[in-house]
Amino acid sequence: MEEHDGIEESSGRLTGSSVNGGGGGSDSRWVDGSEVDSESPPWSLLDESETREEQGSLRRRLVKKARRVDSFDVEAMEIAGDHGHHTKDISMWYTIALAFQTLGVVYGDMGTSPLYVFADVFSKVRIKSHVDILGALSLVMYTIALLPLAKYVFVVLKANDNGEGGTFALYSLICRYANVNMLPNRQTADEQISSFRLKLPTPELERALKIKDSLEKRSSLKTLLLLLVLMGTSMIIGDGILTPAISVMSAVSGLEDEIEGISTGVVVVISIVILACLFSIQQFGTGKVGFLFAPVLALWFFSLGSIGIYNIVKYDITIVRAFNPAYIYLFFKRNSTDAWSALGGCVLCITGAEAMFADLGHFSVQAIQIAFTCVVFPCLLLAYMGQAAYLMKSPESADSIFYASVPDALFWPVFVLATLAAMIASQAMISATFSCVKQSMALGCFPRLKIVHTSRKRMGQIYIPVMNWFLMIMCIVVVAIFQSTTDIANAYGIAEVGVMIVSTSLVTLVMLLIWQKNLFLALCFPLVFGSVELIYLSAVLTKIKEGGWLPLVFATCFLCVMYTWNYGSVLKYRSEVREKISMDFMLELGSTLGTVRVPGIGLLYNELVQGIPSIFGQFLLSLPAIHSTIVFVCIKYVPIPVVPQEERFLFRRVCPKDYHMFRCVARYGYKDVRKEDHHAFEQLLVESLEKFLRREAQDLALESNLNELEFDSVSVRSRDSGAPGVDGNDELRIPLMQDRRLEEIGTSISEVSSALLSSVTSQDEDPSLEYELSALREAMDSGFTYMLAHGDVKAKKNSFFLKKLVINYFYGFMRRNCRAGTANMRTPHMNIIRVGMTYMV
Repeated sequence: MEEHDGIEESSGRLTGSSVNGGGGGSDSRWVDGSEVDSESPPWSLLDESETREEQGSLRRRLVKKARRVDSFDVEAMEIAGDHGHHTKDISMWYTIALAFQTLGVVYGDMGTSPLYVFADVFSKVRIKSHVDILGALSLVMYTIALLPLAKYVFVVLKANDNGEGGTFALYSLICRYANVNMLPNRQTADEQISSFRLKLPTPELERALKIKDSLEKRSSLKTLLLLLVLMGTSMIIGDGILTPAISVMSAVSGLEDEIEGISTGVVVVISIVILACLFSIQQFGTGKVGFLFAPVLALWFFSLGSIGIYNIVKYDITIVRAFNPAYIYLFFKRNSTDAWSALGGCVLCITGAEAMFADLGHFSVQAIQIAFTCVVFPCLLLAYMGQAAYLMKSPESADSIFYASVPDALFWPVFVLATLAAMIASQAMISATFSCVKQSMALGCFPRLKIVHTSRKRMGQIYIPVMNWFLMIMCIVVVAIFQSTTDIANAYGIAEVGVMIVSTSLVTLVMLLIWQKNLFLALCFPLVFGSVELIYLSAVLTKIKEGGWLPLVFATCFLCVMYTWNYGSVLKYRSEVREKISMDFMLELGSTLGTVRVPGIGLLYNELVQGIPSIFGQFLLSLPAIHSTIVFVCIKYVPIPVVPQEERFLFRRVCPKDYHMFRCVARYGYKDVRKEDHHAFEQLLVESLEKFLRREAQDLALESNLNELEFDSVSVRSRDSGAPGVDGNDELRIPLMQDRRLEEIGTSISEVSSALLSSVTSQDEDPSLEYELSALREAMDSGFTYMLAHGDVKAKKNSFFLKKLVINYFYGFMRRNCRAGTANMRTPHMNIIRVGMTYMV
């Protein structure tokens, strides 16, 4: 996945200390496996007071012997404790401004539902008495109160992944707490990222542990969870196709009743033109579109509420009786099967509810909550109550109730406003589609596409050109084929309810596994909301023959695309793991690698987080010489929204020192903006590598000194084992921190600390370190070369026919036509070396 240069990163973010032999600056924006933590500046920069503090720190470190651990883990553990990832306090005015923007992006879909809800409901149930109107109104009111308000505003929005919403955000959240990701590249160091915020289930909560173990051990459950997430994402993309079609057509259809001679064909043409304009302005970004549309939607909600109050007062103020849920029972009792069918129209009143969660990355939880509770919810209730009050006097107007209930003098202003609102309504699901596609790409479930970040402040505001034009074409096709809002509404309900059921299932798992709620409370959530959604699903599924097949077709197509891409990517990764080069073979080649080493740094991109990729062997066979310094670079996405820049790089040495080979894992979250150009990336990588080498030398010197001290301590204990008050099994801290016999051998605690400090700070005098640093600088001066694999993925000859079909044709087609690897990795074309490779899976 790659982003377009629609946003420029500040140069101050990318510049660090110059690449030289000094001790390194205090700037630690990008770090490696050896970076000095931000609270411990380099030794050369310490003043006398700081030196005393460091001596105290060394005393504490002397309590027990230093343990050699993987540099990945060292780096991650230090940063997790020392680099707090704090977000800035958001002012109330900024939150209110965001809430205002949400009107133009999030709530347009739900705000335009009064255009067609009652028209669809009463196309199934004919009005015979006031009970029918009151029952339908009560059903709509409590549906809005139960699902968007109670479920999404008060529960689901809290299940966000560090401010990111949607089905894939829930999936990434679950992946952090249970290792259920199909791609086996998770590392212990990933859990130490400050924004990871991992809190594993405690042993006391056996239920959470059992769920975690079941998810991790059963591959069938992992696959089922992935398919559930992919199905929900597919439904959201289907919503992105159907929402613009039904919203725009519903608004424009008012012309048929107002102007004689306006036929359905004319309405279709006008709708297509409006849709083309809508998708054409998406390139300007969600923020600009939101500020442009928010005033229009604010005026739209105001008009809905005002007209609703006017109709209630003028026609029938007793419509407030609909607050009594008993009318729902009477509605079903009177109409039975027809009432059940009418549920498919009633569910349209909550269309766009999922956008509240899916668009969360564009805004904030508080902004969405404030906008819904203070503006959207009351205005929608007043609008539906006003239409119902009008129907109490004119039940024959049910087919065009919205425009019929508008006062004649306000028809044209409201028509223009409704048309603009319908265009804006489409924005909610378009933005949600962009967010879901980007999340799925980052988690390896969608082919790589070009992504444009349209905001410098909000990373979630993105634009995907390919998806934008695809949605536009499909919307136009849907409008041209169906030519009726009723048929589109039949299709619309299935997609909306399907997404809600997926969200309910995932949030329930989050409650059990992560929030660790009481079992009764956790099960109440699916029992209450899931039951209502299943009832609605049973109603909308009866409309499959009447247009409901359309979202199922869309969802199936996108599900196949996403699962095929994930399946092929997992098989390719496993093939790389199987075929990686053994360390014994590398040792047999020697430090020359069986060829000539020439000055320069070779950056070999691969997907392995451990081991030497097999493609490196192809480079050794194909090239007459190899670079003096080799870095295996792995671009890895972790299941969190953002990885702080200071925690980006992890380094590890590969092979002995004289090989000059390293592994670098560059970690990104699924919301991260990869905007560094190759010059900045190269500089930051070398700076991080230098810091890694220095820290490695420092740790080795400290461990060596500790080993010597331990040996001396053991010698003292062996000579004086019979002395009173001394236990021969005491740890190193006993003679160092308490035993007075240190004075007898002429050593004090301060002398030990000073000696260690002097030894560690003299690391620049280490000849091997200075040699390695000078070799690195010489290699950097000679330039960088990007070594990439031009790989094909093929199924083995003995594979099943279906696997060959999926891998060789479908997955192969997507790999050939998705965004190229060079664009994805931001590599300069002039410095690229490619070698062909075929992966047999």
